[in-house]
Amino acid sequence: MISVSDKAKIKVEHLMIDDGFNPKTDFIRVGVKSGGCSGLSYDLEFDKNKSENDKIFENNGIKIVVDKKSYLYLIGTTLDYSGGLNGSGFVFKNPNANRTCGCGESFSL
Repeated sequence: MISVSDKAKIKVEHLMIDDGFNPKTDFIRVGVKSGGCSGLSYDLEFDKNKSENDKIFENNGIKIVVDKKSYLYLIGTTLDYSGGLNGSGFVFKNPNANRTCGCGESFSL
């Protein structure tokens, strides 16, 4: 399961509405793809459609969809949001990652 922090929940809801999505019915699609400084990178987008290969769950009022392959890399991850002086954005706190890059957008196992 992927957890959603309170900060991330607030930001997700605002961004979904701004992009024409409904936080009550639509969801975040989280995935992992090849690339980035450390070999794998996170993929995050809003979506209204799901496929039969998706794992679907809800945390902190946010619906999350993950394809089965990506889910293996993301079990136990927390989606957070940081709005500090060094930049703002979503942060993945992934207990499965052995190494992450400085930007926090890629990792390796």
